[in-house]
Amino acid sequence: MIDVVLKEDERIDDLERNGYKIIQNSKKFCFGIDAVLLSSFARVNDGENVLDLGTGTGIIPILLKGKTNGEHFTGLEIQDDSADMAMRSVIMNGLESDIDIVKGDIKEADKLFKKASFSVITSNPPYMNDNHGIKNPNLPKAIARHEVLCTLDDVVRSATLMCKPSGRFYMVHRPHRLTEIICKLKEYKMEPKRIRFVHPFEDRDANMVLIESVRGGKSMVKIENPLIVYKKDGSYTDEILEMYGF
Repeated sequence: MIDVVLKEDERIDDLERNGYKIIQNSKKFCFGIDAVLLSSFARVNDGENVLDLGTGTGIIPILLKGKTNGEHFTGLEIQDDSADMAMRSVIMNGLESDIDIVKGDIKEADKLFKKASFSVITSNPPYMNDNHGIKNPNLPKAIARHEVLCTLDDVVRSATLMCKPSGRFYMVHRPHRLTEIICKLKEYKMEPKRIRFVHPFEDRDANMVLIESVRGGKSMVKIENPLIVYKKDGSYTDEILEMYGF
C-alpha cells in the first residue's frame, strides 16, 4: 500500500479484499452495505469495462476490481471532496492503471465519455426524491441520499447512453420505488432481467432491491431468492460475510 496524506476527519478503512483499503470521512458520507451488495450482485466478465455512476469515494470500482476480472473500471463523481478521496484511494492501492476517477456530472456523462462504450454500468443512486424523507442538513450526505443533483431519470438515461447494446446495468435502490424504476428502465429500453430483494431479517420486509437490466434485452425477468442480511441473533448471515470477504 502506498502512503497518502489524510485530510481533517479522514480515516483509512480495510475492505478485507485483496488488501485494498479506502479513505473515508464520517462527517461527510461513508459507504454502506448497499455498495457491498451491489458489487457482489453485478456480473463483470473477463475483459469488460465498467462505469460507476455517482461513485462517491470509489468504493464500487475498488470492490469490483477485487472481486472480478474486469479489464478497466471508471468512477464518475460530481462532489469535489468525494472525487478527491476516491482518487487518493486508487493511488493508495496502486490501482492507477485499473481505475479512473472522473470528476463530473452524471447528467453530462455523454459529454465526458464515448457513447455506448461500457459493457457494464453500475449505480448506487440517491434513493429519496422530494416526496420521501427529510433531507440531511449536511449537504454531502443529502446529495448522496436525496435526488438533489440528479434524479432517477438522469441515472437511467445516462446508463443507457453509456451502455453498449446488450450491455448490463446494475442498480441498488429501495423497494417502494420499484414500479417507478421498472417503468423508467423500460422507457429507456433497459429491460429488467434479474431482481433480488434484500431483507434485514428473515421475517422483515425488504428494505433494498438489486436490479440487473440489459440494454435492448428481451422481456423476461427472474426474481431471485431473497437475500437476508442478519441472523436472528443480529450477526451477519454466511452469504453477507462472504460478500464482505470474511
